Amino acid sequence: MNEFRLSQGGRIDRSRPLRFTFEGKALKGYSGDSLASALLANGIHFVGRSYKLHRPRGIMSAGSEEAAALVGIDRGPGRFDPNIRATTQPLYDGLDARAQHCWPSLKWDAGEVARLASPLFSAGFYYKTFMWPAGFWKRLYEPALRKSAGLGRAPVAPDPDDYASSYMHCDLLIVGAGPAGIATALERARDPDLKIVLVDEQDEMGGCLLSDRLLELDGQGPEQWLEQATNRLNELPNVTLLSRTTAFGYYEDNMLGLTCRLSDHLSQKDRAAHPDLPRERGIRVRAGAVVLATGAMERPLSFNGNDRPGIMLASAVRTYLHRYAVIPGKKCVVATDQDSAWYAAFDLAGAGVEVPAIVDLRRDVSASLVEMAQRFGIRVLIHHEIANTTGRFRVSALRVRSLDGTRKKSAIPCDTVLMSGGWTPTVHLFSQSRGKLKWHQGLGAAVPEAALQNVTCVGACNGDLELVQLPGVQIRNGTTDQDSQRSADASGSVRTTKIDAGAFIDFQHDVKAGDIELAVREGFHSIEHIKRYTTTGMASDQGKTSNINALNVAAHQLGRSMAEIGLTTFRPPYTPVTFGALAGQFRNGLLEPVRTAPTHSWAKENGAIFEPIGQWRRARYFPKKGETMQQAVARECVATRNAIGISDASTLGKIEVVGPDAAEFLNRFYTNPLFRLPVGKCRYVLALGEDGFIYDDGIVARLAPDRFHVTTTTGGAARVFVNMQDYLQTEWTDLNVWLTSITEQWGVIALNGPRARRLLGPLVGNIDLDAGATPHMSIREGEIFGVPLRLFRVSFTGETGFELNVPARFANQVFERLMAAGQAYGICPYGTETLHHLRAEKGYMIVGQDLEGGQTPADMGLTWAIGKNKREFIGKRSLLRPDMLAPDRLQFVGLRTKQSGRVLEEGAQLVDLDSPKTDRSQGYVTSAYASPCLGHSIALALVRGGLERMGERLECLMPSGNEPVTIVSPVFYDPDGTRLNMDDEADPDAEPLNGGTQYV
Repeated sequence: MNEFRLSQGGRIDRSRPLRFTFEGKALKGYSGDSLASALLANGIHFVGRSYKLHRPRGIMSAGSEEAAALVGIDRGPGRFDPNIRATTQPLYDGLDARAQHCWPSLKWDAGEVARLASPLFSAGFYYKTFMWPAGFWKRLYEPALRKSAGLGRAPVAPDPDDYASSYMHCDLLIVGAGPAGIATALERARDPDLKIVLVDEQDEMGGCLLSDRLLELDGQGPEQWLEQATNRLNELPNVTLLSRTTAFGYYEDNMLGLTCRLSDHLSQKDRAAHPDLPRERGIRVRAGAVVLATGAMERPLSFNGNDRPGIMLASAVRTYLHRYAVIPGKKCVVATDQDSAWYAAFDLAGAGVEVPAIVDLRRDVSASLVEMAQRFGIRVLIHHEIANTTGRFRVSALRVRSLDGTRKKSAIPCDTVLMSGGWTPTVHLFSQSRGKLKWHQGLGAAVPEAALQNVTCVGACNGDLELVQLPGVQIRNGTTDQDSQRSADASGSVRTTKIDAGAFIDFQHDVKAGDIELAVREGFHSIEHIKRYTTTGMASDQGKTSNINALNVAAHQLGRSMAEIGLTTFRPPYTPVTFGALAGQFRNGLLEPVRTAPTHSWAKENGAIFEPIGQWRRARYFPKKGETMQQAVARECVATRNAIGISDASTLGKIEVVGPDAAEFLNRFYTNPLFRLPVGKCRYVLALGEDGFIYDDGIVARLAPDRFHVTTTTGGAARVFVNMQDYLQTEWTDLNVWLTSITEQWGVIALNGPRARRLLGPLVGNIDLDAGATPHMSIREGEIFGVPLRLFRVSFTGETGFELNVPARFANQVFERLMAAGQAYGICPYGTETLHHLRAEKGYMIVGQDLEGGQTPADMGLTWAIGKNKREFIGKRSLLRPDMLAPDRLQFVGLRTKQSGRVLEEGAQLVDLDSPKTDRSQGYVTSAYASPCLGHSIALALVRGGLERMGERLECLMPSGNEPVTIVSPVFYDPDGTRLNMDDEADPDAEPLNGGTQYV
């Protein structure tokens, strides 16, 4: 038996001893232990160091609110997990735990020198230091900060574990399996048609029933009632119980995120015996209704030295005593302003632990409590507080003082301090659901007031700390009604009173009361600003134990009530969630499935260099042996301008719009007039959001009066399709239209260049390619090589262009046969980099590169694409807002550099040439290339009022040296558009021309 383990009692299985290590030391525990309870049973309180000041940190709580006892767990090769709460980690055989934020050892930590420099590390010190000398930032400050930043040590090896994910639907989801949650499940399960799911984060259900011996439910002790209740729930076919499952987030429409831990409690041997068992399962639950029974968390007291190992929450001590049969120390002092902490003292005294004193801040304490303390021989100090504590690696004594000033400070030796500063309802999930909170002065905390979604709070999380409102259950708390009322009233002692500046508020981030006071003095009066300036309540803690005490300090400093100060925002996740649980099976090759064009294999075999475009992989360029990218792209550009370039454009989004109202639908959706678009014609279109800004462009082709083939950008395909569905199903329900995504069904081969028509003419059937019969911006249906064909006469290069839409399964075959037939015409495959060069020469924009998300058609010089007589289209009204017509809006222009060969940097800012560089930016470069066909560099840009500033000069700011530029038209190549119908009548056997400038 360990020195701090009782010989009997608890819910552990003493027949199953477990071996584990902490900091390399072999220790013993039992099945049913948490890591924290096993450490305490071995007399270990000191388990780590704080993040900023490297102060000794010990076990403070017994649950997920733990902010100090964070450890690293080594679970085998590649399986190292930092920042694990020792209080929630189940013990298993062979567990290997490591302390954090210490080197070379926990006891002898070099970082402890930070304690000596603690006056320099006040709130926001990082905002005020490291500012000078400027050159030191990159060389010294930033590397040092990055090395020291973060909680714990991040794993370096890929996670070898498997994770699962699933969806779940239920009529009622109950979060929290304490007495309130279980009682609600029993009551609601009387309806056999109601599908109920009850989840709890602990490895067994029961909540406070696992550690409270005073409760009586229906005349039974807590363990007996719990056993009967859980047995009954397990028998019910309409109830599902999920233990080891945390509800970490509450989202729209009663969607909650759950993490179910499946194997973290198993030893390596047991895990090896079940190799297919995932480590965790992420569950998305859609619930008809939600009941939150998440309980309440005990608050620590704020006094000097309140962070020493051995200083614990009183409720946690009761949990370790009754659930794990562990006593925290041999000499325990209680400091409180609550009745509940007195019962922790009585429980310890009844287990044979010495309790030298109970220190209570209140003036008025129940006589029955004082009488019971006297029976146990416990000294009672009413209206006293802790002045400070002593001890290096564990508390050794505390000094108390009378609050009325009648007594001097007196020292009380101890090895453990039980503290309780009241109870805070756990409203995190309710707040995430966008429910409204109100301040409860009696509790000194916020409680739920009004729900936005179908959610109800019950039990302690609803402010019912005495559990007097449980459905169908008679509760007796073991205290008198007078004591219960006194406890509730005393909870209001979280008042705006002065707290010692040296008292720790946030144990995880070393935030003291003085840091919050400093933040207020420096002008931060919003609690959200104070939170970020001091870092209190941030990261994995999310204010569970620090929030109310931080509000107290801020309210006192500001001279306002805590209700006026308000609360910080509770954000998901409630407790940290592994990336694996969020990703499920979507990792490595399944993380984001790679989509490849039909000619991907051909391109790969022919040396293509690929680039990712969303989920797609597209050929960027096709280098020959020894060629650089610049040389390869120059060759591809010249070949396309002078002969034929061929490219796979299958990644373009494609949507078939069919139905008697298809034309009306598209006419409303796009800016362009489409209702009377003739069959066989194409039209360039712009898609606007309701804000009037361009988010996509493409081509609409009319195949029949009731059938259209619509193309979108590669990256915008999903958004356009979803928006179309949205408007069709919610706004324009009167229209009879069907939408089908056909992106994967049609492969697209783009042919561009003056010899493209000569190549295609003999190969296509049923289509006359003469410019008069198939003019630019037309569509024809036929066949090529016996394969069905939708032929678009369009161009994104400025040359005579065709886009051959063929069934995707035949696209590679058609591509190879075109390559073979095109050899006589100097055909050359080109990639996206060449396409970018060619379209930029022609002044064609790319959505996502040449737009910043705030451009209108007028800004891009595309007013011609707006139907002047259209009654309505998406975004039309927004285009008439005064700010949309402002003369200094960013507008699409071209730039010519003073040095003809110098390529500007994309993203570089533009300023007036003769103005100070501190003047506001005149715009920035969106695209810039060296044009092999034009013989000089070109650039596209967004410039304030640029369309009316042609010929003006600006200066482009670049680290490599500034460059004067002139604003010009964005159309650098063939401004009259004659090349769109060019047909090269040269000898078909002639070699491709070099230089390519004879057509400019």
